[in-house]
Amino acid sequence: MRLLLCVSFSIAAVFGEVRTLTLKEAVDLAMKQNPEIALARLDIVKARESIKAARDPFVPKIFGGTGYAYTNGFPNSIEGSAPSIFNGKMPAMLFNKPQSYQVAAASENLRGSEIASTARQEDVLYRAAVMFLDAEQLARGLHTAEEQIASLERVRETMERRVTEGRELEIEKKRAALNVLKGKQRVENLRMELANTETSLAILLGYNADDRVRAAQQERPPLELPASEDASVTLAVDSSKNLRIIASKMAAKKLELAGYKAYRLPQVDLVAQYSMLLRRNYEDFFRKFQRNNGQVGVSVTIPILVGRSAYANANSASADLTKLQIDFSRARNQISAETKHAFQDVHRAELARDVARADLDLTREQLSIYLAQYEEGRLPLAKIEETRVAESEHWIAYYETQNMVERARLLLLRQTGTLQAALR
Repeated sequence: MRLLLCVSFSIAAVFGEVRTLTLKEAVDLAMKQNPEIALARLDIVKARESIKAARDPFVPKIFGGTGYAYTNGFPNSIEGSAPSIFNGKMPAMLFNKPQSYQVAAASENLRGSEIASTARQEDVLYRAAVMFLDAEQLARGLHTAEEQIASLERVRETMERRVTEGRELEIEKKRAALNVLKGKQRVENLRMELANTETSLAILLGYNADDRVRAAQQERPPLELPASEDASVTLAVDSSKNLRIIASKMAAKKLELAGYKAYRLPQVDLVAQYSMLLRRNYEDFFRKFQRNNGQVGVSVTIPILVGRSAYANANSASADLTKLQIDFSRARNQISAETKHAFQDVHRAELARDVARADLDLTREQLSIYLAQYEEGRLPLAKIEETRVAESEHWIAYYETQNMVERARLLLLRQTGTLQAALR
């Protein structure tokens, strides 16, 4: 029994697992298990920790230590302090405008990271939904193509019989055999494309490369879209993550620029120190000796000549800010244009789907007429099978246009920032 279990687990590891999921289950798993979303969340953690690092100079810290040095003559100071057995310091910034602006910029960068993480989530959701729809459409097309093979086989058999009876030319038999080969080639291509799509979907959802995610065949209500093109553009601009990220970068750059300009302001630091001195050497040069010594106060630094680095950095930050403002305007215009195109693409895809559906309905109605004529003995079986093959082609075309409609709707929802709410 143990050997059997080991063999079973080994086979499962080699061939992977096929998971059948609905669209909602797929996007939920993408939110939980996708590696890209996990990496985006780690970027938020890094941004949050950078705020702590920027605030650290304002937090009092205590440093203590001792050492050994030979002293001959007057007890000169070492590193600004008299030679001591033990020395402790507690530095901290009280007022430092450039550092305060760095803290504010770090907070703004955190906000930008959170927006970027949300944008990454929406991108993953969109790709997962599109890949799911592709897998669903390929599965339907594969099923229809496999059914088409049976009709093609019957047409070939009919043609072979009619050629043998001398009622058809030899070329018709070859044409029927070629159609069977083409049908089998299409089935094989669809099968391989479906396997690749299901594997890619599994990887996107956080599974192993050996696993596959199969789209559950289900009826779904159509995704709700904005009422008009203008409403779509307004939603897209107002909810654009790209514009919000650029705006966050602009705010952070303004704070950085203000920090460079604040280098001329005074800086106030907390000063606290304790020293335990050794009597030796001090009693030879000073009348009074005190072992324990301490100082507490503030240190005020007034910049007089700060150099040109702050001025150069301010000019560089100002140029970066101008570039961001240009990028913001350009991105806004691009979002408006892309949203208009996405709204129009939905309309075009729906028209193509309606045409494909009408074509399919006409073929099915024609097939019904042919079947009635066949029952009356007025039509050969080959004509029935040929019409069934045509019906299969129209079904495949209809599935493709239906997929185009759903993809166009997903793209528009992504542009307007309502994709996550619509899918979940």
